Amino acid sequence: MFNLSQKIGIDLGTANVLVYQKGNGIVLQEPSVVAIDKNDNRTLAVGEEARRMIGRTPGHIVAIRPLKDGVIADFEMTEAMLKHFISKVVKSRPLFKPELMVCIPVGITEVERRAVEEAANQVGARKTYLIEEALAAAIGAGMPVSEPSGSMIIDIGGGTSEIAVISLGGIVVSESLRLGGDQLDADIVRFVREKYNMVIGDKTAEEIKFEIGSALVEEEETFEMRGRDLMSGLPRHQEISSSEVREAIQESIDSILEAVRAVLERTPPELSSDIMDCGVIMTGGGSLLKNFDKLLSNETEVPVFLADDPMTCVARGTGQALEEIEELKDIIFNNRQKVYK
Repeated sequence: MFNLSQKIGIDLGTANVLVYQKGNGIVLQEPSVVAIDKNDNRTLAVGEEARRMIGRTPGHIVAIRPLKDGVIADFEMTEAMLKHFISKVVKSRPLFKPELMVCIPVGITEVERRAVEEAANQVGARKTYLIEEALAAAIGAGMPVSEPSGSMIIDIGGGTSEIAVISLGGIVVSESLRLGGDQLDADIVRFVREKYNMVIGDKTAEEIKFEIGSALVEEEETFEMRGRDLMSGLPRHQEISSSEVREAIQESIDSILEAVRAVLERTPPELSSDIMDCGVIMTGGGSLLKNFDKLLSNETEVPVFLADDPMTCVARGTGQALEEIEELKDIIFNNRQKVYK
């Protein structure tokens, strides 16, 4: 039976959408993909079903990602995707519209914020709250965000990387890069094309990244990839090593490392001392890249730890913030957040 406390937290990610429902935890985790028929603009599939169509569809069917770099790139497709996912969570027609809390990147513009709010309104939200991704990740990772001590979070998602120092519920220093796990996949695709004259898909690149990719290569491994030869156009097999994958993603890893350094350099000394004592927490799917935490720790001389279940921290934090909105409202609204009715 639907009740007045129906609350839904949404991690609206470039690669995946996670939905948290009050009382049930994370109830949905699916790729941020929509498949449409170009002939009549009809939505054919959403989420995992649409992801399976990528690279395998006839010409008139396209599988697209409606979010780019953590923000809405295709409003209509984002709306269709949200409606689909929310209808799966709220199976019966609710008597009252649910309250939504949606996470957003730290560096989002007012126009982009309004697009998120409008999309949420269009799917039938009674109220929509926005929470910055870094803050949601910190809450989901169990960090003491409301305490008078410094907590540092590094959240690496599909389209964005958020680095922030939080104290007394406020983001003191932050950096937001429109670069994440998807960029690492693109780096690998480009490297294979340039070095081996071979085309591989994004799914293959992602598999390579998680199988043998490493931010700090300690043991050489190889992966047999399959793709298409650029010269002959024929299918082809080719081995790639973990050192080559590291070379492919070097520039993107360095960009994240520079952003982490920039945040640490701008952090007040008192909070820096807290961070040295407690360490930095990494969240997001991109943080699962092998030895990423070790590389950051080596380069910054600060302890770096991987959060428990890092892929769901933002969604859990978003849901928890919505459940405890009265207790956390000062934190959320003092970080330039708005509530839309």
